[in-house]
Amino acid sequence: MASVSYHISNLLEKMTSTDKDFRFMATNDLMMELQKDSIKLDEDSEKKVVKMLLKLLEDKNGEVQNLAVKCLGPLVGKVKEYQVETIVDTLCTNMLSDKEQLRDISSIGLKTVISELPPASTGSAMTANVCKKITAQLTGAIGKQEDVSVQLEALDILSDMLSRLGGTLYSFHSSILNCLLPQLTSPRLAVRKRAIIALGHLVLTCSGNIFSELTEHLIAELKKNESTSTTRTYIQCIAGISRQAGHRIGEHLEKIIPLIVQYCNVDDDELREYCFQAFESFVRRCPKEIDPHIPNVMSLCLKYITFDPNYNYDNEEEEEEERMETENGEGEEQESDDEYSDDDDISWKVRRAAAKCLEAVVSSRHDLLQDFYKTLSPVLISRFKEREENVKADIFSAYISLLKQTLPIQSWLHASDDSGKDDVSLTMLQNQVPNIVKALHKQLKDKSIKSRQGCFSLLTELANVLPGCLADHIPALVPGIVFSLADKSSSSNMRIDALSFLHVLLCNHQPEAFHPHIKSLLPPVVACIGDPFYKITSEALLVAQQLVKVIRPLDKPCTFDAKPYVKDLFPSTLKRLKAADIDQEVKERAISCMGQIIYNLGDHLSADLQPTLKIFLERLKNEITRLTTVKALTLIASSPLKIDLRPILGEGFPILASFLRKNQRALKLSTLAALDILVKNYSDSLKPAMIESVLTELPALISENDMHVSQVAITFLTTLAKGYPSCVSKITGSVLAEIFQLVHSPLLQGGALNAIIDFFQALVLTKAATVGYSELMKQLTAPVYSSGSSGELPVLHKQAYYSAAKCVAALSSACPKEAPGTVNQFIQDVKSPKCSSAVKVLAFLSLAEMGRTTNLTSAQKELKAVILQAFTSPSEEVKSAASYALGNISVGNLKEYLPFMLKEIESQPKRQYLLLHSLKEVISSSPADGLKPYVEDIWALLFKHCECSEEGTRNVVAECLGKLTLVNPSELLPRLKKQLSSGSPHARSTVVTAVKFTIADHPQPIDALLKGCIGNFLKTLQDSDLNVRRVALAMFNSAAHNKPSLIRDLLNAVLPSLYNETKVRRELIREVEMGPFKHTVDDGLDVRKAAFECMYTLLESCLDRLDIYEYLNHVEDGLKDHYDIQMLTFIMLARLSALCPNAVLQRLERLIEPLRATCSTKVKAGSVKQEFEKQDELKRSAMRAVAALLTIPEAEKSPAMAEFSSQIRSSPEMASLFESIQKDTAALPTTESMDMS
Repeated sequence: MASVSYHISNLLEKMTSTDKDFRFMATNDLMMELQKDSIKLDEDSEKKVVKMLLKLLEDKNGEVQNLAVKCLGPLVGKVKEYQVETIVDTLCTNMLSDKEQLRDISSIGLKTVISELPPASTGSAMTANVCKKITAQLTGAIGKQEDVSVQLEALDILSDMLSRLGGTLYSFHSSILNCLLPQLTSPRLAVRKRAIIALGHLVLTCSGNIFSELTEHLIAELKKNESTSTTRTYIQCIAGISRQAGHRIGEHLEKIIPLIVQYCNVDDDELREYCFQAFESFVRRCPKEIDPHIPNVMSLCLKYITFDPNYNYDNEEEEEEERMETENGEGEEQESDDEYSDDDDISWKVRRAAAKCLEAVVSSRHDLLQDFYKTLSPVLISRFKEREENVKADIFSAYISLLKQTLPIQSWLHASDDSGKDDVSLTMLQNQVPNIVKALHKQLKDKSIKSRQGCFSLLTELANVLPGCLADHIPALVPGIVFSLADKSSSSNMRIDALSFLHVLLCNHQPEAFHPHIKSLLPPVVACIGDPFYKITSEALLVAQQLVKVIRPLDKPCTFDAKPYVKDLFPSTLKRLKAADIDQEVKERAISCMGQIIYNLGDHLSADLQPTLKIFLERLKNEITRLTTVKALTLIASSPLKIDLRPILGEGFPILASFLRKNQRALKLSTLAALDILVKNYSDSLKPAMIESVLTELPALISENDMHVSQVAITFLTTLAKGYPSCVSKITGSVLAEIFQLVHSPLLQGGALNAIIDFFQALVLTKAATVGYSELMKQLTAPVYSSGSSGELPVLHKQAYYSAAKCVAALSSACPKEAPGTVNQFIQDVKSPKCSSAVKVLAFLSLAEMGRTTNLTSAQKELKAVILQAFTSPSEEVKSAASYALGNISVGNLKEYLPFMLKEIESQPKRQYLLLHSLKEVISSSPADGLKPYVEDIWALLFKHCECSEEGTRNVVAECLGKLTLVNPSELLPRLKKQLSSGSPHARSTVVTAVKFTIADHPQPIDALLKGCIGNFLKTLQDSDLNVRRVALAMFNSAAHNKPSLIRDLLNAVLPSLYNETKVRRELIREVEMGPFKHTVDDGLDVRKAAFECMYTLLESCLDRLDIYEYLNHVEDGLKDHYDIQMLTFIMLARLSALCPNAVLQRLERLIEPLRATCSTKVKAGSVKQEFEKQDELKRSAMRAVAALLTIPEAEKSPAMAEFSSQIRSSPEMASLFESIQKDTAALPTTESMDMS
């Protein structure tokens, strides 16, 4: 401590030296000291340092002054509060001094101090006190000062302080407001501008009353309209406030908008510009409140986007014709331009503001798309001729944003589902394409690079939205593309834009459209491949690769002769392929491009082919290019031109084999694909030794850690087993061990399981196999049989039994001779009392898989008896396996088994549930034609059971009904509809659940019929029976998740019933006595939960059809509901923060209260462990919602949120929870989403 103060007093002494260098160095050293965390100053040193630094602010030397100001920052955190106040007082006084230099340095000093004050959320009182001091002085300075520069500095500092620490100045807000408002009429525009900025920061944190006072003042002044100049300022101010705190200005819009509309018609360009800027910020920030005014705003925008009083566009057409005739037309036009030239013409600002406002409308109102194409699109297209470059850029960007809105939404919902509504706008766009091209194609040769780039980006977007739409216009576009590529004056970005447009064009249109133009397109592209700038080269190689496919498409007959063009394309690509010292991206694209050339044109390369393939071999050996080369070789090997790869296979195959050992997953997968195609197409050129080098690598790739790699490896093994049986038999042992491991893994399913089945079938059929049918069977079933007769299922997972059964069935179908023996074996196993239930389960599942595809006639009688016998087994697993077996065996032989099953269901009420499960299997797996004769009988039978009191049975009946309806929808769906009016609630709930099972996430013939009548089924949301309403919600949720198009248009009618179900019903809450305790039971909870789940699903699939404010009202109620529902609404809130942050901001105050209540509840001390865990989980979930809310940029600035944040930081328990959640979210790359299908 002593040494520090000694050191500092030394420095202070040097600071008084007459030599400026001494002073400078001493101040610099002090700065170093202050930046150390460890430094502690005693009171005396503090005083001296502060005094000294304040004195140095008035030093004669500027550099010393600058350093002294910098020292103030670190000093703030190191000295006591009253010292900071001394600093601030002195700085504020200096701000008002007469010396300009001292004023400047003091204002920098104040900004430094403000930026270093600890934020209010840390709970330190210092910040608040210091800020109050500064504010009191500043508001005085702003109000009294004659000198404008002092006012400007003071306003600047006030803005800084409000934006960083606005909430701390709560008590000063009204005095700040009173001080700022008069500045809006200041004679100096700069002062007005800064006052507007300061007000913008103030409205984020001020209370509702102050906000209203400000808005009322602005509206009153606007009505007075004392002078155009002040009116401009007030409109700018309103726009500024709306940009900063749009969520608060919404309720005042009704009064504001008519005023602004009225000022649009005043003949003052700047005023109009500000009016449109205000409209733009309203459209972006208050979408709901501006809604009724949108038509009005749009018509104003459309009127003023063409507002160009000083320029005559009418003679444009004639002029163009003249220009065609006279070469020097350019010069003439220049002159005529000059005559009009008017330096004071600022009408372009109005047009630009109108274009930006239109862009805001377009990007926020997807629902008005068709209107946009009727009214807005033609006007924008007619304005592509705009003469002012900046305005033209904004018109282009408005049109691009219209195109982006039209792009069919690509999401997890299948494209087939979005049909209908978007088609109309796409057709309207299609009809306008000729006008767009007409307006743009001449500009593609414009001198201005900016407008050419604008044209290209617009055309690129157009080609993406409507693939193929430019096919008829390619002759008009090609000269423009060639011009930009060949033009020496083009910047590199210009060429890159032209190339990337050409790439999109080539990808989205048929090859024939380009054939007449290849001659003119190819040379400039080839020239770009040789360009010294790597970005141009790499873009050009992409285009060249696409051009190769166009010149000679191999998938259809084509008369175009590609030969003349090979000599241009090949050498330029080869040059890039050979170069080793170029950019990584260029290397990769050169390899891909050359791969494509060999694939499509390999037969034209004659002597050049082999040397090029040798280069590929070199690239395979290089770690950086190997992956791309493997992909290119895969392409070449699959070419229908049968390229001769023999010279490189000998050396290449072992290299490929070694890649299977590498730790790079993408490389393994690509290499397996390459090897697979080589073995299929070049089997005569491969030697056994080459194959064996690959085979030894395969067992290591097969494991449950990476199912996809395993699947690809097993598919490759199957190819080998067909082509090289003798080689495969050498390694069967090690590979099979791994494969059996997989079959018995609980993770195996889908593609990997099918690959294993194919491999087993290929293996059994190879003549050279050392492992035959019986050996494979034995190993497949070994783990089950070896488990002894312990009765219970062994260690294998349930999934493993299904996998093993599928493999058994596959082997039997490959060896039909062996099948009957196997069937008998299984029947004996099931009959034998000695066998464990595990063996029986496997036997039944295997019989099921075999029976589904083949008719097991040989053992018919016995099978029926055995299965019915198993229905009485004590083990649940055996029962359900037997029921599964009966269903699947029936699929293989409907005639024999289905009537038997229906008879059993009639006569055996005890086994009904199991038999209905069998029936469900039959309906799900049988082809529709096979089922047709039995539909009536099944239907009648199911309807007998649809009123069963057992809910489990009803659900199976419903699933059967739903799947059966898909067999003959036109007849059966109306019958379901008729049942809705039936008397019993049980029957109604069964019918509604049945409809849920007819909705799938892929297109089906029933969709059109469903769309017509789903409204009737959704009426059950208002059913008197609670259970019916619950299943109706489940059905609605399934539709919203899997096929939103069914319900999109019904939402207006359905939402009120849905929201109605989210309310807590007092009459459904009852008290149950459990011994001495009373326990409340809420029967309505399940229905509410289902309703909130539907609301969540609608967020993902129908967001544009929801009134988000109405929606938020119900979310808000859910936040105060039962535990389960709170958990759901927290997730909804997190999702809403990402999807519609503005709406959430408007409701922030009301949403935060319940979150705060959840986060600060305490569990009673004597509660059980579950209660603690439950509460903990709830708090975590609430905290996640808080973290999501904080990702909205302006959330922190709301007073309620700021207060809650500081509460979180000051409570150790909440702070640690919040930190752990932030760590979790940082680790997750995607937004949290919940699947509720």
